[in-house]
Amino acid sequence: MTSLLQRLSAERNRRFVGRGREVELFLDAIASRELPFHILHIFGPGGVGKTTLMQQFLRFCERSKISTIYVEGRNVEAAPESFVSTLRSLMGLNESDSPLDVLAQRQERNVILIDTYEAITQLDEWLREVFLPHLSVNTLIVIAGRNSPSSAWCSDPGWQALMHTLPLRNLTPEESQTYLTTRHIPTTQHQAILDFTHGHPLALSLVAEVFAQGKEISFQAESAPNIVKTLLSRFIKEVPTPAHRIALEACAVIRLTTEAALNQILAVPQNTLAGEAHSLGEILDVHDLFEWLRGLSFIESGQLGLFPHDLAREVLIADLRWRNSEFYTELHHRARQYYTKRLGQTQGQEKHRVLVDYIFLHRDNSAIRSCFTWGEESSLLTDSLRETDKTALLGMVAEYEGEESAKIADHWLKRQPQNVVVFRDLHSEPAGFAMMVALQTATVEDLSADPGALASWQYLQTHAPLRPSEGATIFRFWMARDTYQAVSPTQSLIFINFVQYFQKTPGLAYTFLPCAQADSWTAMLNYFDLTRLSETDFTVEGRHYGVYGHDWRIVSPAAWQEILARKEVTTAGESVDNTSVGEPLLVLSQPEFVEAVQNALRNFSCPDVLQNNPLVRSRSVSEQVATKASMSKSPKDTQLSDNPSPERLRERINVLQNLVKQAVESLQSSPRDEKLYRAVYRTYLNPAPTQEQAAELLDLPFSTYRRHLKAGMTKVTDILWQREIS
Repeated sequence: MTSLLQRLSAERNRRFVGRGREVELFLDAIASRELPFHILHIFGPGGVGKTTLMQQFLRFCERSKISTIYVEGRNVEAAPESFVSTLRSLMGLNESDSPLDVLAQRQERNVILIDTYEAITQLDEWLREVFLPHLSVNTLIVIAGRNSPSSAWCSDPGWQALMHTLPLRNLTPEESQTYLTTRHIPTTQHQAILDFTHGHPLALSLVAEVFAQGKEISFQAESAPNIVKTLLSRFIKEVPTPAHRIALEACAVIRLTTEAALNQILAVPQNTLAGEAHSLGEILDVHDLFEWLRGLSFIESGQLGLFPHDLAREVLIADLRWRNSEFYTELHHRARQYYTKRLGQTQGQEKHRVLVDYIFLHRDNSAIRSCFTWGEESSLLTDSLRETDKTALLGMVAEYEGEESAKIADHWLKRQPQNVVVFRDLHSEPAGFAMMVALQTATVEDLSADPGALASWQYLQTHAPLRPSEGATIFRFWMARDTYQAVSPTQSLIFINFVQYFQKTPGLAYTFLPCAQADSWTAMLNYFDLTRLSETDFTVEGRHYGVYGHDWRIVSPAAWQEILARKEVTTAGESVDNTSVGEPLLVLSQPEFVEAVQNALRNFSCPDVLQNNPLVRSRSVSEQVATKASMSKSPKDTQLSDNPSPERLRERINVLQNLVKQAVESLQSSPRDEKLYRAVYRTYLNPAPTQEQAAELLDLPFSTYRRHLKAGMTKVTDILWQREIS
C-alpha cells in the first residue's frame, strides 16, 4: 500500500523540471570513487528553487542507499551546540554520542545537506574552521543559501581546491514552458506568464496555482497582488527605513543604479509621503543606501551599476504600481529629470548609455518592452565608417535586401560616407550599421538612383516642403549582421542612435524610417510618435518597404520628450495617449509667415482677430505655452485642438502678442534701428489714430515714416522667422 510520503515524493519528482547541469554534477560527484570536491555551495535569490533542488538531491541519495542528513537552517539556533544537537537528533544518536566522532569515522559515502544557510551565517566560521575539517574524506557537504560564499572561503587556498560554487539561476524558457505544460496551463497564457516570471520557479508555481483555482483567467501581474506579495517576501524579509524602501523601488524603476542616480532621486523633496522628512538623503547617507542595496541577494553588481534580477524588478514594480501608483509616477519623473540633465552633459558612448537608461523608463509599456533588448550593457562599439568596412556592409545589404539594394547602398556610401554609423563587435568587425541619407543635399541624379529616397523627397514636395536652412533625413539602410532588422542588441543600439541623431542635428525638419516588416513595428513606432506614410512606401527588386515619418517642425524634440513623458508609466492594459503636445501646429512657408506677421502687427490690439491668425498655431507660440505649462506642471495646457477652450486660446493669443512685442522692442538695441522701432511702435503697439498722425508725432515726412515702417516690419518679421525655424 502506497504511503502519503511516497505519494508526496512522486508528485514532487513529477513536477521537478530542468536543472540538468546541476543534477549531473551532483550525481557524478556521489558516484565517483574519490569526491571531486567536498563542498558544493549553491546560492541564489529567494524562490529560485534551492530547496527543491536540495530535496531532489535527497531523493537521489535515498534511491542510491547513500546515508544522508538534511539540515534546515531555519530550524537551527545559530550556535555550535544547537547545530550539534540537531545533528544528534537527525542521526538518531544517544545524548552521550558525538555526531562529529561518528561522522569522522564513516568509511562509506555520505552526504550532509544544509539548506537555508543564510539563517545560520553566524556559524560560518565555526563550520569552516572547526566542524567540517574533521569530517570523513567520503563526506560531501552541500550548502544552499541566498548568498555566495564569504570571502574567508574564497581566500583560503585549501577550501578553494575542495569547494565548488554553483549559482542557481531561473529556468530557461524551454524548461519553463515544460513546467507550465505539466501544470496544464493553457498555451495561450504561456508568453504572458514567462514575461512576468522570467522562469523563476516560485513565481511559476504560484501562477500555476492561480490557474488551478480558476482556469478561465488571463494572467496579469497587477491583477494578482497576492502572488506579488508572496514573491516580495521571498526576495526581502524587511526594509529598515522609508529611505531604504525608496532606494529599493528606485533601483527597480531605473536600468542601472549608481550613487549619483540614487542621490538625485532622494534629494527631491518627498511631498508624496506625508509626515516624512523633506529629503530622505538628510536622514541616511546615500552611500549607506547604495551599499545596502549592493548586499541584497537579488541585486547584481555590473560594471556600470547595480540592477535587480529580472523577476525581482517585475515584482517590485508590480507591487509599487498596485500599492502607490502616484509615487511610481513620481520616481519616473525624478529619474527622467536626472537623465535629461545627463544628456546635456555627455557625448559619444556615454551619451548612448544615458539614452538607453532614458528609454528604459518606458520598458513597462508592452509596445516598447518587446522591441528592445534590456541587458545591463552591450559590448558593441559605435564608430564612424572606415574604408575597410565597405565590403562587409554591402555584403549585409546584398544578403538581406538583394544585389540591387547593395548597388544603391554603394551609391550612398560614395556620396555621403560621413552619414554612416558602424556598430563594431569585440573584434572591431562590423556587427551592423545605419546609413542616414540627407535628402536636402542629394542631387537629382542621386534621387533617381534610389526609389526609397525619391519617394520620401516627393512626399516632402507635396505635403511638407522644406524651408530655408531646413533638412530632411531618410534612415535608408539599417541592419544587424546576424539578425537583420529583428530585435537584437544591435537593432536596439541602432534605434538609440536614431534618437541621438535627431536630437543633435540642427535644422532637421523631417525624418523617414523605412522597415522591411513595417507592420511589426507599428505599435512601437506609433508610441514614439512616428506616423505610417504609405505614400512613401517603395519596392526594390521585389522587396517591399513600409515607411514611417515624423515632422520635427510640428513636434519638436522638446515637445516629443514631453509626449513620451505622458506615456511613460502606461502599461498593456492602459490606453496610450498619441496626441502630440501642441497639436495641430502649422508649418508655414516663408511667404505665408510674412503675411501672418503683418496681420498680427495690424491687429495687435484685437484679440478677436488674432485668434484666427496662423501664428497662434506656430511652433514659437506652442513652445512658449509648453514652457509655461511645464513650469506649472500642467502639460494638458499645451494642447490645441480644433476647438480649444477660451482660456487656452487666450493664453496662446497673449503669447503671440508678447513674442511680437519682444521682437519689436529688440529693435531698440541698435541705434540704427531705433527709428524703425519708433515707426512700428507708433503704428501698431501704441498706435496713433492714423498713419499721417503717427508721422506727425514722430516729426517725420510721411514718405520717410513709411520707409521706416516698412523696414521695421521687415526686421520684426525676420526676427520672428529665425525664431520659428531655429
